[in-house]
Amino acid sequence: MSRTYDPRRTAVLLVDPYNDFLSEGGKLWPRLAPVATRVGLVDHLRTVTAAARGAGVQVLIVPHRRWQPGDYESWDHPNPTQRGIMERHSFARGTWGGEFHPDLGPRPGDIVVHEHWAQSGFANTDLDFQLKQHGISHVVLIGVLANTCLESTGRFAMELGYHVTLVRDATAAFSPEMMHAAHELNGPTFAHAILATDELVAAFGVTAA
Repeated sequence: MSRTYDPRRTAVLLVDPYNDFLSEGGKLWPRLAPVATRVGLVDHLRTVTAAARGAGVQVLIVPHRRWQPGDYESWDHPNPTQRGIMERHSFARGTWGGEFHPDLGPRPGDIVVHEHWAQSGFANTDLDFQLKQHGISHVVLIGVLANTCLESTGRFAMELGYHVTLVRDATAAFSPEMMHAAHELNGPTFAHAILATDELVAAFGVTAA
């Protein structure tokens, strides 16, 4: 079945494109690298964002909270990811690891939404407001991690009435089992489409490089 996306009503949500996740030397890259390398993650993120901008599709950067001293320490129940961030200082504000990957930072016309504290890019941020103000009905999720922030953001988007697309090779997780769960078990319960990068680019009406 052929699929198309109206660029006036579609947005690409690029989740957590930090050096700590996506760059050699990043704190989380060693855990992500086996799956990310296998699926060609960074190249596909470059391809999707370039195709989106070329087609006039809005790109939004959906960043995680950048750690700074004191974060989570006084909370009653930080989640396991937040406890790990307290230990590792992932995405620390003012550090290289807390900067966006050089190829995946915002470009003119992109929107950087407020940082999310947990896993959903919608909870306690302006993401829904920004999408509504730009007339968006369809969201395409790319970035990391497939089974945490992308899944939480995608489920929240579905609950808010958006059409949700996942891109199976423009994301990664810490294990093949987590990727399988994200796209074969959990994704089909909330996503309206689960595509590969080349399928998405074709749906944007752009020829992949």
